[in-house]
Amino acid sequence: MRFADALGAPGFGAIAEFKRRSPSAGGLRPGGDVVAVARAYERAGARAMSVLVDDAFGGTWDDLRAARAATTLPLLAKGFFSTADDLRTAREAGADAALLILRDLDAETCARLMREATELGLDTLVEAHDAAELERATALDARVIGLNARDLSSFAIDRRAQLALVERAPRDRIVVAESAIETAAHGAAAELAGADAILIGSSLMRAPDPGTKLGELLRRPLVKVCGLTRQEDVDVAVEAGADLVGFVLAEESPRRTDELLDAPDTVLRVAVFVGEAHDTDADVVQFYERENGHRARDGVLLRSGEQVGTVVDLPWEQDDATHLARARATPGRVMLAGGLDARNVRAAIDAVRPWAVDSARSTERAPGVKDHDAVRAWVAAAR
Repeated sequence: MRFADALGAPGFGAIAEFKRRSPSAGGLRPGGDVVAVARAYERAGARAMSVLVDDAFGGTWDDLRAARAATTLPLLAKGFFSTADDLRTAREAGADAALLILRDLDAETCARLMREATELGLDTLVEAHDAAELERATALDARVIGLNARDLSSFAIDRRAQLALVERAPRDRIVVAESAIETAAHGAAAELAGADAILIGSSLMRAPDPGTKLGELLRRPLVKVCGLTRQEDVDVAVEAGADLVGFVLAEESPRRTDELLDAPDTVLRVAVFVGEAHDTDADVVQFYERENGHRARDGVLLRSGEQVGTVVDLPWEQDDATHLARARATPGRVMLAGGLDARNVRAAIDAVRPWAVDSARSTERAPGVKDHDAVRAWVAAAR
């Protein structure tokens, strides 16, 4: 399969990267075996593999050749390419695509390299770092656009700026969010903003088992602990491995909090509203209409005011034998909520295959007050 076609397939995926070092992080895996890592990435479900061929990253063209012999994944040759000779070398070494960095290439040069790549049978990933470069990539009619969170001059990471770029990218292009993906929540944030894939490098290369780490970063469903009102409970949920932490801002809820509490950027903060919403700095909004003085049965997930998922829940304080069947029949991203606990969540996941699972009551000892052992058991069972 071609590189662009693999990334453009339905669903959300990853380009898994091989590099032995990084100018920003230093040594990552000095003695890394590209053959073993390539095979691990393929087993773990990567859509494609990126191979650094530049000496600054401890890479060589031989690494690309070895990866080509070891895997059927589409291969992205990654380096600072500026000539047709670079592209020919990449193709001869087994690449299916080549990186073109707009920071280093003017529009004329990039357009020429894109044409030459096409003639060689190579796809390209055109990389942008800011709004002006995104406009350039769009004007060049790049099919695959990479949006890098890292400033290549200072090595600083600006994840919010990257997500804003992802959100602005044309929906008829294949968009890849690059750099600083350390958790499943980081990947989910890029997915909700509109990315088709993430490119993951350093966090995989640091891991004892890169394939296992890749599986963890792509893991679904995400796990949400909701109804948090105390900072100590948020801290326990994060420590237990939750991906999303929820704060109910609805007037009528016994789990109401007046503010979103602190959480690291390794998780997503979710603001839960009923009937009306107001601005917060939450990563995601979970919104229900109000019916008969309570929340409606189902809700929606919103990012920047746009629906990005559906919350399939139970009727207020009622059960429903069709709950899982309804969730399974709901298209798109589904957050499954209602009646879930550590004892039944795994069967529910197997039946529905949701994007995320949500629980509040099963993890508390009183409304809004968490039982820390129950929080840990819920996250462990759902993961």
